Amino acid sequence: MSVRVDHGEDTLSEVHEINVTPFIDVMLVLLIIFMVAAPLATVDISVDLPASNARHQPRSDKSMFLTVKSDLTLALGDNPVARESLGAGLDNATGGDKEQRVFLRADRAVSYGDLMDVMNRLRAAGYLKIALVGLESDQQR
Repeated sequence: MSVRVDHGEDTLSEVHEINVTPFIDVMLVLLIIFMVAAPLATVDISVDLPASNARHQPRSDKSMFLTVKSDLTLALGDNPVARESLGAGLDNATGGDKEQRVFLRADRAVSYGDLMDVMNRLRAAGYLKIALVGLESDQQR
């Protein structure tokens, strides 16, 4: 059995088709490499956070609430207060009692850094008993 390759022409004609088989092979090998490497590259730390089972504590009538609004303005109770005069405003509202607990509540849009700035101002003013206020939830995990 024989095959004739020569068609009687002296020059070979150009083939205008691209052989995509090697390209597909390379892409499949890269796909497999990325499928294996991607789960190894992610950092997954599983943490089982404890649920709070604290009972609802009644608040006293003279609780001091400091609110950080979404535009980063402060309000002591219902009265707005400037950041610079926060210590004086707290001294005026508490009668100078630095042992009184300050309930700090902040809007969800307030960044952690801004909340820490307010807490540092409270510490600088001498108010070390700070309680963070959040929504009470009946759901436990």
